[in-house]
Amino acid sequence: MLSLRIDGELLERLRGHAAKRGMSVQDYVVRTLIRDDFDQRFHTAVEETEKFYGVT
Repeated sequence: MLSLRIDGELLERLRGHAAKRGMSVQDYVVRTLIRDDFDQRFHTAVEETEKFYGVT
């Protein structure tokens, strides 16, 4: 379970972004977190591969 506190202005922005995608705010936030986590893991994997092969 994840609980967030956000101000009204941010909530309205999130609602707008979610509505454009036909999603609930909760689903939009979760998908964004998953995407950001994947991006970070991918970036780390690329760095580790470059270190392994000696690419700088």
